[in-house]
Amino acid sequence: MRRSVPVILLVAACGGAPAPAPLVPPPAPRPAPPPVATAAPAAPPPVARPEFPASRRDDVVDHLGGSDHAAPTDVRDPYRWLEDPAPPDVQAWMKAQDDYARERLAKLPGREALAARLREVFYFDAISAPIRRGARLFYSRKHKDKEKWIAYWKQGETGAEHVLLDPNTWSSDGSSGLRGWQASWDGKYVAYAVSEHNADEATLKVLEVATGKPLPDTIPGTRFTMASWSADGRGFYYTYTPPASDQLAEADRNAAAEARYHRLGSDPAKDAIVHPSTGHRDWFLSCFVSEDGHWLFSVIGHGSSGARSWFYKDLRAQPRAWTTLVDGPDVTTSLETWHDKFYVDTNDGAPRHHVFVVDPKHPERAAWKQIIAEQDATIDGLGVVGGRLIVNYLRDATSELEIHALDGALVRKVEMPPLGTTSGLIGRPDDDDAYFSYTSFTDVNTIYKTSVKTGKVAEWARITLPIDTSKFTAEQVHYKSKDQTDVTMFLVHAKDAAKTGQAKVLLTGYGGFRISETPGFSSRYAVFLERGGMIAIPNLRGGGEYGEDWHKAGMLANKQHVFDDFIAAARYLIESGWTSSEKLAIMGGSNGGLLVGAATVQAPELFKAVVCLVPLLDMVRYHKFGLGAAWMSEYGSADDPAQFQALYAYSPYHHVRPGVAYPAFLMMSSDHDDRVDPMHARKFTAALQAATAGPAPVWLRIERNAGHGGADVVKQQVDEWADVFAFVMDQLKM
Repeated sequence: MRRSVPVILLVAACGGAPAPAPLVPPPAPRPAPPPVATAAPAAPPPVARPEFPASRRDDVVDHLGGSDHAAPTDVRDPYRWLEDPAPPDVQAWMKAQDDYARERLAKLPGREALAARLREVFYFDAISAPIRRGARLFYSRKHKDKEKWIAYWKQGETGAEHVLLDPNTWSSDGSSGLRGWQASWDGKYVAYAVSEHNADEATLKVLEVATGKPLPDTIPGTRFTMASWSADGRGFYYTYTPPASDQLAEADRNAAAEARYHRLGSDPAKDAIVHPSTGHRDWFLSCFVSEDGHWLFSVIGHGSSGARSWFYKDLRAQPRAWTTLVDGPDVTTSLETWHDKFYVDTNDGAPRHHVFVVDPKHPERAAWKQIIAEQDATIDGLGVVGGRLIVNYLRDATSELEIHALDGALVRKVEMPPLGTTSGLIGRPDDDDAYFSYTSFTDVNTIYKTSVKTGKVAEWARITLPIDTSKFTAEQVHYKSKDQTDVTMFLVHAKDAAKTGQAKVLLTGYGGFRISETPGFSSRYAVFLERGGMIAIPNLRGGGEYGEDWHKAGMLANKQHVFDDFIAAARYLIESGWTSSEKLAIMGGSNGGLLVGAATVQAPELFKAVVCLVPLLDMVRYHKFGLGAAWMSEYGSADDPAQFQALYAYSPYHHVRPGVAYPAFLMMSSDHDDRVDPMHARKFTAALQAATAGPAPVWLRIERNAGHGGADVVKQQVDEWADVFAFVMDQLKM
């Protein structure tokens, strides 16, 4: 329901086009102070606003959040016409905005030198840790003369290397990509997902490994799925998500997803349904089978918050009925199976997680046996490798790796340098050989080979880059948020950096979905550091660094805590003497894009520049687009009156105010983002361009042939990050 309302026109002091009505009512004016008998200062010279591409404003008003106890709120949405990208006027607007931004980005000083340096550090040779399937080893390589990773296989440790999948050859423009692949347990076949434009939407295909011959099996509708091969290698389990149609809205596709079994050579349209659709838009269904073929698991993820329900059946038994192991939307659980025992990592009764062994014949919770108690660090991963339990911990957002016996007894800790991140051990339950990676802010990713039994460790593969990391150092600091909560933050800078207030700082964060911000080497950050910059990464509430309580403190009605933590990080950097608002830029993507969007409208005076990538920004309507409905457990829904109040209170799009001199703003969007709808980027850009009263630029750059993660072609990544850092460095006068 909508009705027209008069548009309030405010004229800027410098003249020109009238400013728009605010999307939320402006605050009441404060009483003027009594006059002071002193000479009036000279008026500042008028500030010239940039001439942005034109954006039409419509009188669109919704009445939302009403209940028996509260009247509805008038919610203005003048740029709703930009939600649908198909109409010619929206296409023309997008082209005008992208051309406008790219023309100016290309002219920024130092941009070409940045691109040249990024090419040097983005094109490199690398190899993944191998996995064994049957007698074959499978792994991926990145080549410094190729645009995309290539999958390989070889027969044993000493066999000749063979190309398995090379997406560099699939399309002339790089638009076809590899989204993932899984080899059968005997190593005879590989199922792989093909994506167009690096979108989440994918099609499963199958290849015979020895011959490289593609099989006719082709299964569309497989976004967010992986093939779980049966023990006999004759087929695999997967999740099928039907396409949108006149009968099925895009927002309801998740609710219609179902787990299926595909037998090689059969018609995918007739694949057996092993678990029906859940009927919930914000639930994710997956299915996998244990390596020995004994146990089939069905897992329902409740939204994107990490909570899961687990069901299983014994494939050796008749009838094969589902048995409930965990069923509830509030418990985060992962599971490993070995020798007909389940090893369960859960936060049920322990926010930082503990580990149980479960006899599948007695799945009731009272029969579970705790084998690893909750610690003062958070369990971040559990595996069974070499007949032992591998436990990956996070302590103050850095990795610790432990090896335990199957009864939970500690065998040893794997020694690693401080302030780093590890993958955990990669290997098979019956193999003594295992691999793990280690990286830090100053250590390029390195893979080590180890013996689970003896603990012997040797370097197996190291990425070599033309970067002198010895000049940089990393530290972790603590600061207080608005409500006095203690928050940790990583600072990465030159070893000789001093608190002179002159540091050029890029502050970035995420704060949501239990995702932890941990140390890791970044080539693009290294280029920024080489030019005298500093990187700051706080561990905001909403993440998983400090367990489920930390996550819950930054979700739903508590989401404002995340923005408070981030703004407090900026104030800490200024007040502690590192920098000033004129030398501070912020950057975030996806949920992190929401973060920097909220920071922009809540504290615009703190920042000189903002880079916002593939963001959520209209939190009143986010659940109606893309995969938005799946995140309602994290954010809430404006369809609920109480949750509407919390969402509307911080929704960045609705808090853009005319007459504010907003910081320089670079919006980075993707043309095929099917996860976070690009309508957020379009609407917010239009609102900010219309409202800002200062001279700072507000640009929208649209990446082509790119999904939510951007493009998977290195040359496009070079261009993207050359634009980002040229923009930031120009604003910070670097």
